[in-house]
Amino acid sequence: MVRTDAAEYQSRSTNASVLCEPFPFANTSDYPPASHSVLHSAIPAPNHSRIKIALLMILRCCLLVTLAVLSHSHRTTATAAENTGPWDLPALKQTPAAEFGTAEGLVRPVFYAGEPFHGKPTRVFAWYAQPAGSGPFPGVVLVHGGGGKAFREWALHWASHGYAALAMDLAGHGPAGPLPDGGPDQSDETKFRDFTDNDARDMWSYHAVAAVIRGHSLLAAQPDVDASRIGITGISWGGYLTCLVASLDNRLKVAVPVYGCGFLADNSVWTQPRFTPMTAELRQRWVRNFDPSSYLTEVRCPILFLNGTNDFAYPLDSYRKCIRLVQPALCTVSVIPRLPHGHIWTFPEVDAFIDSHLKGGQKLPQIGPLQQTSSQLTATVQSPTDIREAMLHYTTADGPWQNREWKSLPALVANGNITATLPETAAVWYLAVKDSRGITVSTEHRETAD
Repeated sequence: MVRTDAAEYQSRSTNASVLCEPFPFANTSDYPPASHSVLHSAIPAPNHSRIKIALLMILRCCLLVTLAVLSHSHRTTATAAENTGPWDLPALKQTPAAEFGTAEGLVRPVFYAGEPFHGKPTRVFAWYAQPAGSGPFPGVVLVHGGGGKAFREWALHWASHGYAALAMDLAGHGPAGPLPDGGPDQSDETKFRDFTDNDARDMWSYHAVAAVIRGHSLLAAQPDVDASRIGITGISWGGYLTCLVASLDNRLKVAVPVYGCGFLADNSVWTQPRFTPMTAELRQRWVRNFDPSSYLTEVRCPILFLNGTNDFAYPLDSYRKCIRLVQPALCTVSVIPRLPHGHIWTFPEVDAFIDSHLKGGQKLPQIGPLQQTSSQLTATVQSPTDIREAMLHYTTADGPWQNREWKSLPALVANGNITATLPETAAVWYLAVKDSRGITVSTEHRETAD
């Protein structure tokens, strides 16, 4: 397990061709003869009843065409607002077949049915943990990152905190290595390989998202779990998957992606080595199917974005673009200077945010949008706990986000507002507060180029 400690942290018909009845002219006697005199007196008296019927039929056809167009427009809009990509969500929300092993303390192993891979059935391995005693307990789905696995200790961490938890493997492995009936591995070669729309369901991202949603379905089906109180958190690639699953699975009540985000083709550690060599068609197909930027507007649960200023994989520009896709009322941001990257599940922000939405725990501080007048920065702040400190974090550097040096200055908190003066040389900046629990919440960052 990769684990790094920081100073303050442990470790988304009606057919268009409407059939109209023929006009009610039964035969040619209904029309004036072509050779008929044009003198008014020679023109036979018009058949008024047939003319009325014809006009009514014309109106009827127009009405039907209009309704068809409106119906088609409505369906197109609804479909666009419900982007589910290549996943069959109704099927994934069914409880998968599963085999549980013997419990050791609060934790026991489980294998459950995954999606077919190259036409063959697969199994997913996971650790299931549940608190002692009887429920119903809230639940949390735990999604590992690159190089990770189903972490038993992670599931135990949440069980010890009063949650039923499921930590699954997303690399086709079991507790002792690769499974003969496992899904795809999680190497970069596998994640970013060439594919077509016809074989999108053999891609790693497809399988990983499906395994997480199936895992949620399995967790929700356990007799001691309250299916109405389940959240999700994931780390790094698990954060990327959490962004996708929170956008797709409307049963979730809270989500915390740590580090991971979307817009990977725009700027990420994979932009140059993986996306740049792709053809434009392949890159667009990958983004359309598997990048969180294609789905994040569908998030309907509270979500906390937690990242560091210098993250090597998921830089702040891509992070901010993801944040801006989510409804502001649902979104909380915590950007921490030089936050270490690893399979760290002890950041207090994660536990407290999930507690506040699933167990009635104290909410995190809430910071309003960053406002700026000349060099004066302000933001509103509300907190159920005491604010221990407020800071202006900024960098004067440009270039790769991972290499920028960040500086911090004290900010003033008074009358429900944070205020600070921005140094003239600042290139990027944001405001943050830390409460008496050591929990940090921030604004999104601003840049001189904004």
